[in-house]
Amino acid sequence: MMLNTTSVTEFLLLGVTDIQELQPFLFVVFLTIYFISVAGNGVILMIVISDPRLHSPMYFFLGNLSCLDICYSTVTLPKMLQNFLSTHKAISFLGCISQLHFFHFLGSTEAMLLAVMAFDRFVAICKPLRYTVIMSPQLCTQMAITVWTIGFFHALLHSVMTSRLNFCGSNCIHHFFCDVKPLLKLACGNTELNQWLLSTVTGTIAMGPFFLTLISYFYIITYLSFKTHSCSMLHKALSTCASHFMVVILLYAPVLFTYIHPASGTSMDQDRIIAIMYTVVTPVLNPLIYTLRNKEVKGALVRVIRRL
Repeated sequence: MMLNTTSVTEFLLLGVTDIQELQPFLFVVFLTIYFISVAGNGVILMIVISDPRLHSPMYFFLGNLSCLDICYSTVTLPKMLQNFLSTHKAISFLGCISQLHFFHFLGSTEAMLLAVMAFDRFVAICKPLRYTVIMSPQLCTQMAITVWTIGFFHALLHSVMTSRLNFCGSNCIHHFFCDVKPLLKLACGNTELNQWLLSTVTGTIAMGPFFLTLISYFYIITYLSFKTHSCSMLHKALSTCASHFMVVILLYAPVLFTYIHPASGTSMDQDRIIAIMYTVVTPVLNPLIYTLRNKEVKGALVRVIRRL
């Protein structure tokens, strides 16, 4: 990775708010959220691995999602918590680029993983007799490796291109973590290529899986509408997809709003609020959604508790 040759050696993360009186309160709030997120996703990951009844494609991908959410929260929240208690809210240049890389790596991987999970539901409902043949362990592993690999190289593209920019002005980032948009605001010179990568490549990484997810659900609903005339059976089949669909909406609503707009299209205050939604709120809600709405997960959790 080629880092820039300017005099900037560190950035200052201005955080969520500059009101000092709120900092201790926000520290407690976000520390609690982080703990719940890691614990909740950790429990799901543990029961998916340990319970043989959950050794199926659906729960294999759910385990991947929980692992992603743990890492996703860890990329941004610990540094945010540290800055709540610190007067010097600095992050090194290399640390900033690394945070940017892992943020986009994990975020884009999660977007693609949700599309894979939608495909899994499509095969399970529309082709039940061929489900075990189509969704073989080899294919599931290959799809998981593919989305993690694409996510890594997508993020690498952003981190390399951002590190090559010149930063000759302010080093204050109006955000609580390092992301491409706030860094482009600080860069000197031409950033058109970076803007294009953000809107086109990242837009495709976000919108492509989203449309594939919508297509999967369109086929599921169409298939069930023609296959069964019973509303109760239709409702029962769709309820198996409800948790996944809620997670998709939670992730995509704020992400699409942020990254479809150009870097100058929204205020930094709006970006920070939206970023809190998909970096803090979504990872903590995912395990709650899957646990409360999924009988098999709840059953596995009860069995774990009884063994303790």
